[in-house]
Amino acid sequence: MGKKDLLAFGLRVKELRKEKGLTQSELAEKIGLSNNFIGMIERGERNTSVDKIFKLAKAFNMTLAEFFKTL
Repeated sequence: MGKKDLLAFGLRVKELRKEKGLTQSELAEKIGLSNNFIGMIERGERNTSVDKIFKLAKAFNMTLAEFFKTL
């Protein structure tokens, strides 16, 4: 996964978080991560594991297919 992919993923997380009306802290609490980690994901500075991607999709009430639809 290259930097461009990480940025696209991070922008998707940020977009969905804002659509759901969540702060980084609220999203982090929902999935058991720090808000700093969420910020790093949104800025494309951090790669994340599959289990965290599943947790993100669940926090946004979507399937993985829906989550990755625009990527």
